Amino acid sequence: MFEQIASSVFTTAFLASVLRITTPILFAALASVISERAGVANIGLEGIMMLGALFGVIFSAWTQSAFVGVVGAGLVGVLIGLMMGWFSLKLGTDIILSGIAVNMLGAGGTIFLLFMFTGLRGNSAALDSRMIPALEMHFLEGIPVLGAFARQSILTYVALLCVFLVFVLLYKTPLGLNIRAVGENPHAADSVGMSVRKVKYIALGISGFLAGLGGAYMSMFYSRGFTTDMVAGRGFIALAAQAMGRGEPLGAMLSSLLFGAADALSHHMQGTALPSQLVATIPYVITIIGLSLYAARTIGKVKRARKARAQTATNA
Repeated sequence: MFEQIASSVFTTAFLASVLRITTPILFAALASVISERAGVANIGLEGIMMLGALFGVIFSAWTQSAFVGVVGAGLVGVLIGLMMGWFSLKLGTDIILSGIAVNMLGAGGTIFLLFMFTGLRGNSAALDSRMIPALEMHFLEGIPVLGAFARQSILTYVALLCVFLVFVLLYKTPLGLNIRAVGENPHAADSVGMSVRKVKYIALGISGFLAGLGGAYMSMFYSRGFTTDMVAGRGFIALAAQAMGRGEPLGAMLSSLLFGAADALSHHMQGTALPSQLVATIPYVITIIGLSLYAARTIGKVKRARKARAQTATNA
């Protein structure tokens, strides 16, 4: 059995499936990086992805344009992110509660919205929507590792590009400096005339846009149509990827690849002697293990910092 798993894992086809599965997680993880750096925890990623998946299909069906569907999904994500900011920053609602409400809207509200706009129930199979095309690069076929990129969705390359763009935004632009300043010490940022509320609104808007793109990928390429609960916890996995990546774009990408590989492995192990229910838990077990290691490392750092401060105070 282990030889069968090893022979299927170390292949270009497996790496290609890892990239396909990682793409929506990576979009959401980068969305979480942006919001966390601004000091607002966007735990509504799951709901935003669901809404983005729904409206991406609806907009592409209305306009017969995949591009309009993708952009529309991103803009819906922006609106939901700004709505969360309005409830939290303007009305004083806890941002966690706002995120829970968005997740509930994504879980149940999308069923109602699908019926209201299209008359369909549960899925969009009967809807004539456009799909995101794959970028064909046949010259990469047969090349180890690079062959995995021979036929991927355009949004997969956009997600990888966004890793670089988010890094540039955070570390090479005045807006990124403001986002990090607000997230690290909002009172100090406010004292120098920076609009803390405005920066958080912008961060939530960008976060919502990226999560909306992840949702569009799910319904317009990965699953080729909207179905109920199709995001299947990827928004929550993205939160774990952001935490394991220490809030850095590159770290979030590596963590997303780890979770994508775990999910791909669970698919490849479906035909083995192991029970299918056990195999299906692999991505979530990896998530728990990863977060446990991250928490243990963080606690260790806090203890060492306290010990160092205590030692300094004693010496003084």
